[in-house]
Amino acid sequence: MTDQTLIKLDGIKKVFYTDEVETHALAEIHLEVKRGEYVAIAGPSGCGKTTLLSLLGLLDTPTGGEYWLDNKPVAQLSAAERARIRNKEIGFIFQAFNLIGDLTVYENVELPLTYRGMPAAERKQRVMAALEKVGMSHRVKHYPAQLSGGQQQRVAVARAVAGEPLMLLADEPTGNLDSVNGEAVMELMQALHRGGATIIMVTHDPRYARHADRAVHLFDGRVLEDNKVAELQGV
Repeated sequence: MTDQTLIKLDGIKKVFYTDEVETHALAEIHLEVKRGEYVAIAGPSGCGKTTLLSLLGLLDTPTGGEYWLDNKPVAQLSAAERARIRNKEIGFIFQAFNLIGDLTVYENVELPLTYRGMPAAERKQRVMAALEKVGMSHRVKHYPAQLSGGQQQRVAVARAVAGEPLMLLADEPTGNLDSVNGEAVMELMQALHRGGATIIMVTHDPRYARHADRAVHLFDGRVLEDNKVAELQGV
């Protein structure tokens, strides 16, 4: 592993056990992601994309194999260390936005920062800078129900980047949006990437996978292809 390697997966497996039935969600996944890369994880429904993203985000643990994050073996982390990394080093963007309805835009973006015990002045600076990035600083006092789907996803992106994480994990971030708002969110993700963000995005839509540097295609829990997007487009 080099200092530029942020993520390294070696033979990762995930098996779910229910009523004596084994479901092999991931099998022998080998993957490296460098700092500053933008990687799309693509493939049909049920191929293991979201399971893989959950493992990368420390929301779940693998059944086998090894995962190194920032040159540290994840298996050796305690529950408290995993929680700290999720809060400080990983920004999550979900398909369903996951905004809290009775909090304002400002409060939604601020909430994860309060869990860190961050001083109020620093929280305010971080929140406003993040909302400026996504073009939503004029809506700080609005509630989620007062926003369109595209605007809610922009707030969700602001919440993810306000903590200045090591990486952004996006699970179908355009899934609940129309094509116009979907493209707008993709342009926003590209802008964050140009600013140095490491992004791993799950998508089933090849149009959106093309926005990334690399497209990793899963099928039946295995990596079928791992290509530079420019190669796929014949550039």
